[in-house]
Amino acid sequence: MTNGIILASKSQIRSALLLKAGVEFIAMEAAIDENEVKSSYVNEGYSARDIADVLADMKAKKLSYKYPDKLIIGCDQIMEYNGRILSKAENHIDLVDQLKTLRNNNHKFYSACVVYFANKPEWRFIGSATMTMRNLSDEYISKYVDANWNEVKYCVGGYQIENCGISLFSKINGDYFSILGLPIIQLIDHLLNRGVLKH
Repeated sequence: MTNGIILASKSQIRSALLLKAGVEFIAMEAAIDENEVKSSYVNEGYSARDIADVLADMKAKKLSYKYPDKLIIGCDQIMEYNGRILSKAENHIDLVDQLKTLRNNNHKFYSACVVYFANKPEWRFIGSATMTMRNLSDEYISKYVDANWNEVKYCVGGYQIENCGISLFSKINGDYFSILGLPIIQLIDHLLNRGVLKH
């Protein structure tokens, strides 16, 4: 089924996870105004978990209408702290402030994945992970941001857990791959059950 799968995301880490799992696909941007959607659903009282699911669904649905003969994988990740949804830091100073807020506290990731085929959702899963950040000093945070800004400015939370971001944490509970933005184990199970992948 070469080129029969479309990943509705341009995320490099999501693409890397699928490639390492042996999935053949094309990556394509779904072009959803995520900030507007988030804002709208937050105002309606939706939880972070539900908003991740809504966004993943919208991305898959949009491309499924355009490519009804393809299997579309939609994904989204939402980060929640103290009942609030946090977005990517806008700049270096913003990230320093965000990490100071998160230190010595827990925050949570919800990573949703929805698969569409022929304009219909056929599978969905929402993984989660709770992150406990160390009680980092102001100096450590400033040095970390200075050293890593170019790599982490596109990351929700401002870190890459697979790289030096792991040093920020004292404890992680939950699905590791949901931190990376794709619950790959559960997705592979679905693709195997569907016959798209064979072991």
